[in-house]
Amino acid sequence: MKRLLLFSLIVLFAIQQIVVLSGCANIVPPAGGPRDSIPPLLLKAEPGDSSLNFKGNKITFTFDEFVDVQNVSENLLVSPLPQSLPNVDYKLKTVTVKLRDSLEANTTYSINFGSSIKDFTEGNPLKDFTYTFSTGSYIDSLELSGKVILAETGKTDSTLIVMLHTNGEDSAVVNEKPKYIAKLDNKGNFTFKNLPSKTFHVYALKDEGGSRRYFGEKQLFAFADKPVIIHGKNDPVVLYAFSSKPAPVQAPPPATGITLGKKNAAGTADKRLKFQTNLVNGQQDLLSDFILTFETPLRSFDSAKINLYTDSSFNPVKDYHFIKDSTDRKLVLSQTWRENTLYHIILDKEFAEDSTGKKLLKNDTVSFKTKKTSDYGSLRIKFKNLDMSKNPVLIFLIGGETIHKSFPLTGTDFSKPMFFPSEYDLRILYDKNKNGVWDPGQFFGKRVQPEIVVPIERKVSVKPAWQNEFEIAL
Repeated sequence: MKRLLLFSLIVLFAIQQIVVLSGCANIVPPAGGPRDSIPPLLLKAEPGDSSLNFKGNKITFTFDEFVDVQNVSENLLVSPLPQSLPNVDYKLKTVTVKLRDSLEANTTYSINFGSSIKDFTEGNPLKDFTYTFSTGSYIDSLELSGKVILAETGKTDSTLIVMLHTNGEDSAVVNEKPKYIAKLDNKGNFTFKNLPSKTFHVYALKDEGGSRRYFGEKQLFAFADKPVIIHGKNDPVVLYAFSSKPAPVQAPPPATGITLGKKNAAGTADKRLKFQTNLVNGQQDLLSDFILTFETPLRSFDSAKINLYTDSSFNPVKDYHFIKDSTDRKLVLSQTWRENTLYHIILDKEFAEDSTGKKLLKNDTVSFKTKKTSDYGSLRIKFKNLDMSKNPVLIFLIGGETIHKSFPLTGTDFSKPMFFPSEYDLRILYDKNKNGVWDPGQFFGKRVQPEIVVPIERKVSVKPAWQNEFEIAL
């Protein structure tokens, strides 16, 4: 009997523990789970979206979760553009917009929040959330789309904005804010929505200061050739942005054995004339000029006191010339180089004086060896669909942006028996004035579009001691 009672107590205790443990397990939810990736959902807008005969100055949005609003000034886009941006406030699940300007009669307005509205917990943005209303009896529904391309490179810049002006005077882009603004996507495309049936002048620019105005020739800027009349269906507008800034000054190449210190060992100012060369690893490119670049512009230069020799026996070279460039900072030696040959340039200490009065302290020698022809490859490119009437220039780039060489094309076949080995990006410049270089546009008074550069998607890789042949369709 005692054994049966003891067994019953043990079974009852075990059941009680199972119940308790199972109850505790229900209290604690399992750890982990998928991350919330859903942006806030609009439950209600007051007044409702696409409201007509709008007369108020306050709009309230209610979402399905707590929200956060960030970077309003960078994201908020109101069309037509007001003099003052609305005030945007938020609390819990509500976002409130208070309009600060009076509204135009019979006008369709849109408020695009960009990516400023996010859920509070995970920061998921509600992208391009747009609210539309009209102060008249209908909503304007016309659209204008297009693309902005950087004329000099053929690339795009998503930080530019596109503007619609109703005033066609050139000065409007300087003195007036536009009527409408659109931002570019990452491919350079733009779209204006809810436009009225009017005539607009279309521009694009780099708006770093937020003024929505043109302020200088160093600013990227684009303009359409003619005004656009907005009607039922509009052709896309392509704008080519340019700036008239001067070409950047390239940093001089590394020194090749010439000491360029600012001070000597005693710590006093160095009075030596300082220069650098364009040699790479002590070798001269067979296809390039030899260049001396000086730290300070030259005041005087005597070509008779700089001499060129070859080989270890210092055989003098005839018919060579050093030419000073327009900046007075470079001396250029154009020469038909012999391959795999030792050269010496002997500089008399009086050969040059810079604008601060510095000269060489003694005669100096720059020695180098030229490359071998086997260090180069031959190159042939056959183009399809190349418009020869536009004076195409083939541009080779190393590293995406550094121009290596450019060649005006006289036919659809391009060939060179020797070409520097590397991987190249290619572009075609349509050279209207046939000067061999890209020219920017001129807007004020002349309205001349920039020359256009078209990037070629395919890269070419030139290998040494190899016949490199390519066929490229444009």
